[in-house]
Amino acid sequence: MLNHVSLHVNDLEGQKRFYLAALAQLGFETIVEFTNAVGIGIAGRPELWIKGDGARGQMHIAFSANNRKGVDAFHAAGLLAGGKDNGTPGIRQRPYVTNYAAFVIDPEGNNIEVVAD
Repeated sequence: MLNHVSLHVNDLEGQKRFYLAALAQLGFETIVEFTNAVGIGIAGRPELWIKGDGARGQMHIAFSANNRKGVDAFHAAGLLAGGKDNGTPGIRQRPYVTNYAAFVIDPEGNNIEVVAD
C-alpha cells in the first residue's frame, strides 16, 4: 500500500497546480501547506508531499483509481494542466497483473501513473 510519496521540485506553486488539477479527478485536495511544502491527499491524509527545495530527480509514482473513468479523467486533466502524454489510457499486460492505466509526465519530468484493476 502506498503511504506517501515526496517530490522535490523547483517550482512549488506550478507543481502544486499541476497535481491538484490532475489528481482532483481521484478526490485529492490540499490537506496541509507550509512555506516550502504542500501535502495533498484524500480524507485528511496527505499521500503526496511536494517540497519546493530544488533537490529534484525523476520519479515514477502510481496512484489507484476506483475505475477506468478515473484513469481517463486523470489523463485528460493531467494533459490540460501542462503534463505530457507518456501512455494513453488502456489495458496494460504486465508479468504479474493485467490492468487499465495511463501515464503523464509532469512539468518537471516525473512519470505519473494512475491504475484501475
